[in-house]
Amino acid sequence: MTWEGFYLFCFAMGLCLSAIAFVGGFSHFHIGHMHLHFDKAGHVHSANSNSISPLNGFTLVIFLCWFGGAGYLLEKYGGFVVPIVLLLSTIAGIVGAAALFWFMAHVLMPHERALTSEETATIGVVGRVSGAIRDHGTGEILFSQNGSRRFAAARSENGLPIPRDTEVVVMRYEQGVAWVRRWDEVADGLQ
Repeated sequence: MTWEGFYLFCFAMGLCLSAIAFVGGFSHFHIGHMHLHFDKAGHVHSANSNSISPLNGFTLVIFLCWFGGAGYLLEKYGGFVVPIVLLLSTIAGIVGAAALFWFMAHVLMPHERALTSEETATIGVVGRVSGAIRDHGTGEILFSQNGSRRFAAARSENGLPIPRDTEVVVMRYEQGVAWVRRWDEVADGLQ
């Protein structure tokens, strides 16, 4: 394999892995997580939930992509000797990875926070039946939680059918199914 082929392979591999990570982020496809942190003494330890490591899967594939792309261009059109091309492409890879890390750490991460159990609790949520709940059967409800619309399979708590567009309250949530009652039944009990 020539140096051109090596750099082109690195670029293609980095580009393909970046595309997989990009598509995987939208479809919630996760292969795994690798987070490493370096302390002041240079020891590696795992990441905590409030920070991001400069050495993570995204920065590694971006390094590979920039390293390969810069190396290929420098090798093909630069006219430099191999050690200079290797040094310059390594610097280009580090710059690309550093730019991505800066973006993640200073633009994306400040908006991240862990949700509490109270914010994700489904019990007591008011929703609307979007797929009629049949007699002792299952339907679907639509509700809003943390600013986003969510759907859940639903069953009537008392076994009676509930027509579409009826407002309901989630009484319990078990194994992915929301057990609901009509809002007017619950509201009557509160008065």
